[in-house]
Amino acid sequence: MQLKSDATERRWKNSVRVLIGLTLALTLVARGAGAQTPQAEAKPEDSKPNEVKTTIQGIYQTFYIANVTQQTDLTDISTDLRNMLPKAKLYPMPSQNAISMYGTPDDVQLARKMIAELDRPRKIYRLAYTITETDSGKPAGTQHYALIATSRQKTVLKQGSKVPIITETFDSENSTPKSQVTYTDVGLLIEATVDGNQDGVGLMTEVVQSSLAEEKSGLGAQDPIIRQTSLNAISMLTPGKPHVLGSLDIPGTARKQEIEVVLEVVR
Repeated sequence: MQLKSDATERRWKNSVRVLIGLTLALTLVARGAGAQTPQAEAKPEDSKPNEVKTTIQGIYQTFYIANVTQQTDLTDISTDLRNMLPKAKLYPMPSQNAISMYGTPDDVQLARKMIAELDRPRKIYRLAYTITETDSGKPAGTQHYALIATSRQKTVLKQGSKVPIITETFDSENSTPKSQVTYTDVGLLIEATVDGNQDGVGLMTEVVQSSLAEEKSGLGAQDPIIRQTSLNAISMLTPGKPHVLGSLDIPGTARKQEIEVVLEVVR
């Protein structure tokens, strides 16, 4: 009787072990399936739309040149940029005083730095010319002229008249002479170019005096004789200090003109 009871107990224990084993197996399978589901859903998260990287080949930029006084200034800056940035594309626009550029971000950054250094305001000067005339050593009058000149840019002053000169050409087809009228300036001409540098302010100037002579050329009344004297000078000036450029002798007379200039810095 005891043997039968022991056998029944062993079968019961074996059944419990089998049930426990099946329960553990099902639990492990369920956990494995649950772990795979998040991993499968995590794949789309690896490539988010706001993290897409775009390779930029170049960018566009327009630079406006503020201190251009003549077209050559814009041309010089454009040439400098082309030499320093050979791979960039540059398009000057003289009507807008601007330069359009297409290049890499590094090229655009370097171009911005170069333009900031090159596009500097030019200095403005005031030139006061005094022409003192003497006749046989006696004062005969004084004339004053003032010019506003920009650094490294020619400034011109003219005072006088335009004298007509008639010239004739021969028309070979009709065998008749044809008259043409040209005009020439007579009077005072002053040209000045100022250039400030480390050593001071340099002035390159030309003063021309012309007038009609009383005598005739003998070729005809339409062919006047024009007398002309000129003075070319290159000088270093000190602001506020008068500087004598030279003197002119008026041909055919006892008159003489002394030319003096005073330079002042406007800005």
